[in-house]
This record gives sequence, C-alpha cells and structure tokens, in this order.
Amino acid sequence: MLGYLILLFTVVPIIELTLLIKVGQYIGAGYTVGIVVATGITGAYLAKLQGLLTLRRIQEEINQARMPAEKLFDGVLILCSGILLITPGFITDFIGFLGLIPFTRKLFKLWLKRKIQDMIDRGEIISIDRRTPSVKM
Repeated sequence: MLGYLILLFTVVPIIELTLLIKVGQYIGAGYTVGIVVATGITGAYLAKLQGLLTLRRIQEEINQARMPAEKLFDGVLILCSGILLITPGFITDFIGFLGLIPFTRKLFKLWLKRKIQDMIDRGEIISIDRRTPSVKM
C-alpha cells in the first residue's frame, strides 16, 4: 500500500510535470495551459452528466427494490474519473476520460471487482456480518 502511495504522490506528478514541460516547449506554454484548462472543464462537465445519469439509475433500482451494486461501482469510477480530469496533466486526463466511456469503465469495474475479491480472499477485508464489512489494517 505504501508503494502505491509513493507512486501516486511522487512518481505520477513528476511524469506529468515533465510531459507538460515537454509539450509546452513544443507547442508553447499558452496552448499547453489552454489544453489543460479545456480538458479540465470538459472532463468536469462530462463527469457531472455521467454522474447524474448514474445517480438516476441508482434511484430507479432502489425504487424497484433492487440493490444497485453495479451502478454504485459505476458511480465510484465516474467520481474517480472526474477527480483525474480536473487534475492537471495529460496522463491523468487520458485515464479520466477512459473512465467516462462505458466500455472502458466496464473494464475498470471488472478489474476493481477482482481486486476487492482478492483482498477478501487474502483476508484483508473481513466481515463478521455480511451487512457490516470491516477492513483489517
């Protein structure tokens, strides 16, 4: 877990910053900033639309007395994608946009489910009562 945090908070920003500098040298600082701002605004707008649509689907499933587990995963992935899209950088924007596309979001969802199942199988997530899961640290 610590390795992932180090990667997330040090290596990724260094790569993003390097890429932004290289693109800025090639097309100019103004255009680079413009691209970053445009992808942030566009991404936030698309994430909002996708999020509201998913929220509506969750409400429909609840109204039909069904557990909206699949839609909750979609909601989490859309939220993460929105966060990535408002973070300055080309790599985070690319991954964020992939999370908003239903086909690729489905692939992310399958990966996330496998990770959670692996954590359950290894005993990292335990549950005494199925309704109240707990996380073992």
